[in-house]
Amino acid sequence: MTEPKRYITSEELKNHKKSGDLWISIQGKVYDVSEWVNHHPGGEHPLLNLAGQDATDAFVAYHPGTAWQYLDKFFNGYYLEDYSVSEASKDYRKLVYEFSKMGLFDKKGHTTFFTMCFIGILFALSVYGVLFCESTWVHLISGGLMGLLWIQSGWLGHDSGHYQIMLTPRLNRFAQVLTGNCLAGISIAWWKWNHNSHHIACNSLDYDPDLQHMPFFAVSSKLFSSITSYFYDRKMDFDSFARFFVSNQHFTFYPVMCLARLNLWAQSLILLFSNRKVHNRIQEFVGVLIFWIWYPLLVSCLPNWGEKVMFVMASFTVSGIQHVQFCLNHFSSSVYVGPPKGNDWFEKQTNGTLGIECSSWMDWFHGGLQFQVEHHLFPRLPRRQLRKVSPFVKELCKKHGLPYNCASFWEANVMTVRTLKNAALQARDFTKPVPRNLVWEAVNTHG
Repeated sequence: MTEPKRYITSEELKNHKKSGDLWISIQGKVYDVSEWVNHHPGGEHPLLNLAGQDATDAFVAYHPGTAWQYLDKFFNGYYLEDYSVSEASKDYRKLVYEFSKMGLFDKKGHTTFFTMCFIGILFALSVYGVLFCESTWVHLISGGLMGLLWIQSGWLGHDSGHYQIMLTPRLNRFAQVLTGNCLAGISIAWWKWNHNSHHIACNSLDYDPDLQHMPFFAVSSKLFSSITSYFYDRKMDFDSFARFFVSNQHFTFYPVMCLARLNLWAQSLILLFSNRKVHNRIQEFVGVLIFWIWYPLLVSCLPNWGEKVMFVMASFTVSGIQHVQFCLNHFSSSVYVGPPKGNDWFEKQTNGTLGIECSSWMDWFHGGLQFQVEHHLFPRLPRRQLRKVSPFVKELCKKHGLPYNCASFWEANVMTVRTLKNAALQARDFTKPVPRNLVWEAVNTHG
């Protein structure tokens, strides 16, 4: 005789959401992932953020059908008594199933091949311009080409972190380290740690690292309460120093984006030198070291310091376009405070994202992120399929009364700057005092 099923409620499940005691529910079955958190390929944060609740939609979004067979070894014998599924989630899961049947998750096309060739050409032209031409204008253009190379290598690194862009896992890993660490100086381990957390907690002010840019930027006045970042494990202080920068953020946005790569380099090195567990740490170190050998060496071949600075700034400025693109997709969208949920995936992802309207011939420029809603709903979907599934997503949004936010590149920039300006004006409200800062006092002294 089979043993009767054991049930727990959602309230009881919430008691198991701390390190060493992590339970999640997937389709009503409860799994103990306390030990798996140290081995999870997507890092610990997705499991920590979703623990103590049903995470079916998030699991479906991030895992292929083959992953289901491994769940049973984590099953702890309990079922969720009050498990329910919203109509939007039901339709979302059906859509994932239909896309799987159509083979869309496996049809990657030749995007990787063409992008690799493009990157090779950009690298060759940039190096040739530095080493074999004496014209200052050619050196300036070479710096711009290097920035364009970083953008395209970034798209490939992004794709390779979400799905296998090469024929085998080993080749995929090679592509990750080559495009991220070696060519751009950005640790792919850091990127995956950061980016997976962003997807799971899309537009949560305290859980999504892509909205945590204090003291330089604040997309919402809710950040003025000095809330705690659960990703960085620190308080995001809105002090007088932060108020000074945030109050002018609509003016400083584009200049800061031109230098944003410095932050990515710093974050990569901080992770690699930290005590955190980093998979393939030696590979990551070697890849980043290769970048810090060839790039300074190339810059050193320029004839004088003026042209060296010009080359670096041209590289930064062009690659800054990509950093602006990342911000356009989320800064002006709906935000919230609190942990993410795993069973309202469709609602949260559509509310927190903004797509960019463009012609198909411009897809190479946006790297697939112009279909931001589609990418967030189906992160494993190869970028060449995003335009194809877009009509299905629009139809589902319309059916359930959910937003499908999309704007032109220009409109998205206007919306982003408007969001920053609104928060900046609120930051200037002196009726809400913060600790004094000499810089702020000096700039804002009247009379």
